Amino acid sequence: MALSADPPKCLIQGRLQSARILPEMTAPNSPVRRQLLLKLRPEGAPTLDNFVVGSNDEMLARLRTIGGTDQLYLWGEPGCGRSHLLTAIARSGGDRPVVSVSASDVHDDIDVVTGSILIVDDVDRLSPSGQGALFRAFISARQNGVALLLSGPLPPLQLALREDLRTRIGQMLIFEIRGLSDDQKAEALRHYAEQRGLPMDDAVVRYLLLHGRRDLPSLLTTVDRLDEISLAQQRPPTLPLLRELLTETRQSLANTETKGIL
Repeated sequence: MALSADPPKCLIQGRLQSARILPEMTAPNSPVRRQLLLKLRPEGAPTLDNFVVGSNDEMLARLRTIGGTDQLYLWGEPGCGRSHLLTAIARSGGDRPVVSVSASDVHDDIDVVTGSILIVDDVDRLSPSGQGALFRAFISARQNGVALLLSGPLPPLQLALREDLRTRIGQMLIFEIRGLSDDQKAEALRHYAEQRGLPMDDAVVRYLLLHGRRDLPSLLTTVDRLDEISLAQQRPPTLPLLRELLTETRQSLANTETKGIL
């Protein structure tokens, strides 16, 4: 079906009622439009409830009940939601104190608070001294009533860590965060677009999955950008507009990388 060159007003009228459209926002090369193209999606506070579960039901159920001296290790590729889950647990510790650190910030010691939940993200980035600190935290955790929640990009046996620490991590309850299928990503994108009041047909969703970045956070960021540009230009979020957005985003990233090299 051919696409009309003129935007059907019925598709955008309702979404424009609450949007303040300025002339400079619609100019193709305007600074305001370039800012819109580069603007990242403002993240909502990560919670277990707004994590897209996919095939991770068992892991999510276990995280909801973490307590006592539980020891859990989550692993998965970048963009799978590891940091989202750890942040969600850190925010929902309840009455228990939470000590949450990034591996790159761990040096000679970790402050193990009695009865707390100790969270360490990206254990693969631990320095030699940081690895020693985490190993000592393992030793003292049970006697101090501390629960451990660690994460990394690889299963324990593939982590480039000292052998005794890798063995300890391998003895934890281990969950791989399974990535979403394309069908699950498409469903998540449609649901997110509906929440924003953004009409996205199947062709737009399919094109985004084929030509956009594969991880869900990046895909959702693109939906946000598409919504912003659609409102700014008073155009419906059709396939041609998405193509323009992805092309300009790639060009912007390429220019940034070139400047970094120079």
